[in-house]
Amino acid sequence: MFLIQSIFLIIGWISTVLLTAIFCRRKFPEKKELSRKIVHIGIGPVIAIGWWLHIPAGIAIPIALFITIGLLINYKINLIPAIEDVERKSIGTILYGASITILLMLYWPKYEGGVTAGILSMAFGDGAAGLIGPQIYSPKWKLLGQTKSIAGTLAMAIIVSITLTSICLASGINLEVSKIIVLTISAIILEQFSPWGIDNITVPVGISTIWVFLIGS
Repeated sequence: MFLIQSIFLIIGWISTVLLTAIFCRRKFPEKKELSRKIVHIGIGPVIAIGWWLHIPAGIAIPIALFITIGLLINYKINLIPAIEDVERKSIGTILYGASITILLMLYWPKYEGGVTAGILSMAFGDGAAGLIGPQIYSPKWKLLGQTKSIAGTLAMAIIVSITLTSICLASGINLEVSKIIVLTISAIILEQFSPWGIDNITVPVGISTIWVFLIGS
């Protein structure tokens, strides 16, 4: 019974995120990126919920795979524009779902902390960079066709470090400041290379793998 309730809680969270994105897409049709960022940021905590509820891999992986397939279908037919309707061409949302699936297959549940660290670093860190970077004037540069900025990069660095610290405090993991710095710098470097949204898979998979190597939990 507890497992069923846990699954419904996760489904309820995802549904709430999607409905919020759809509402914002209709309320602010000119801000196409906003609804996508809501999905990007809002889906991340599902991993933390799964860790908190100790969802087994046999349940978590099929759910993640199902969602990823759904994202691929939506990308093709644009059933829910709030997820994919952006001016720039990107398969980032699909890769986001794929990265969650891959990390669950590789590390769940033995390294739940590592999976959570990777996904939340991407969800919150990259989400903050995408929202804050364009709003603040700062030096910018292009890398592989993608525009990056000092403001966006600093926003990601701050949010990733806060996220990793919060995970450690909430879970009782003893993580040295030096390791948080290594993980944060790694996230920044991986996010710089993001044509077609590939950072949605390189950042979470990279950070989770480094976390497992450094912390082993």
